[in-house]
Amino acid sequence: MNAAIITFPGTNRERDMALALRAATGRRPTMLWHRETALPSGLDLVVLPGGFSYGDYLRCGAMAAQSPIMAAVRDFAARGGHVLGVCNGFQMLTEAGLLPGALLRNASLRFLAMDCVMRVERADTPYTAHFQRGATFRATMAHGDGNYFCDAETLARLEGEGRVVFRYEGENRNGSIDAIAGICSANARVLGLMPHPENCVDPLVGGTEGLPIFTSIAAHVAA
Repeated sequence: MNAAIITFPGTNRERDMALALRAATGRRPTMLWHRETALPSGLDLVVLPGGFSYGDYLRCGAMAAQSPIMAAVRDFAARGGHVLGVCNGFQMLTEAGLLPGALLRNASLRFLAMDCVMRVERADTPYTAHFQRGATFRATMAHGDGNYFCDAETLARLEGEGRVVFRYEGENRNGSIDAIAGICSANARVLGLMPHPENCVDPLVGGTEGLPIFTSIAAHVAA
């Protein structure tokens, strides 16, 4: 799988993401700076990693969504390319219009840095085929603005079309509507989620519960 990770001023999870992709594929992803205007040819996956792009000024992800590389990411997604956004990357996807809704301040108005449990709502997407539907797994929350929100019409569409991929199991600490932790595009090729599965891909640092997301997408593009 040929993957590229895009970094922005304030990104801090690109190395964790690179390790997760390498664990799943055995290949090093390409690192791209946000000032680039084109993606390399032959890419299978573009990743927008976590962090605090532009210091989270304005709305989280709003400034990064206007970076030069994002026009190429939008074109890539429009052609059916796979795009994964985690935490700050999820915020960018909503700000760029690639996924609906918005990420608001956590209900507690406090930064959350802790493990959480997610439930897999769909096991038929490119990112979840190595899970069983209804399975739960641990990942790490590290955000101040992870409270997913959308209007009633959008929520009905997401639920009706089966585009909620992950929900928080048990306590919904950030207050996301319907306990939504991750959603996908209509074609399921663009995925955004707030918790960090890349933190859980190595038994030496806490387990491998998040690895199936990366092995799933690698197997999908190889098929």
